[in-house]
Amino acid sequence: MSGAALAAGFRDPARDSQRTFRALMQALAEPGKIEKLETGLKPPAPLTPELAALALTLLDFETTVWLDGPLAAVPAVADFLRFHTSTRLVAARDRAQFALISDAAGMPELSDFAQGEPEFPDRSTTLVVSVAGFSHGQFLLSGPGLKMPRAFGAEGLPADFADRMAANRSLFPLGVDLVLAAPGAVIGLPRSVVVAPAPSRKSEEP
Repeated sequence: MSGAALAAGFRDPARDSQRTFRALMQALAEPGKIEKLETGLKPPAPLTPELAALALTLLDFETTVWLDGPLAAVPAVADFLRFHTSTRLVAARDRAQFALISDAAGMPELSDFAQGEPEFPDRSTTLVVSVAGFSHGQFLLSGPGLKMPRAFGAEGLPADFADRMAANRSLFPLGVDLVLAAPGAVIGLPRSVVVAPAPSRKSEEP
């Protein structure tokens, strides 16, 4: 463990993890809907409070997690995760049950991660991705959990994000699930969701 003081975890682990888990499940049940996520955490950067809260909720001694380059470059991040969750860090993306990504624009291809197996679709990677904020109008979401298309947007996603999500959706029931975490909020993008670029205003004009 590094010499720097270890950042504290949840103040009330049981209640805080339950609250975070409820927000996460609601976000995945209603793709694109912004759910509030209050953490009270001050983890080592670039691990954001929201990434940390989701990690403390999802990870334990039986799970494996992959860290993107910026996170892996800071030993204090690994120390924080190991101490508070006892999770196992892996270098191979396709061996990770979870992936923590602090650089959304530089995220690897979704196909690099575990896609699940026909008999066990749940044996795939869940990507937890930090974004600077959420917006509207960038994409349109449709599919299970949505009675009608929902506008969605997030700052810092790759330019080909819709194409990546379309390729991921084509593998259903295989593929990965994504959780996007912005300051104070979380959005779920399960593998079942259809992500399409939102039509431009010009294209909507008669």
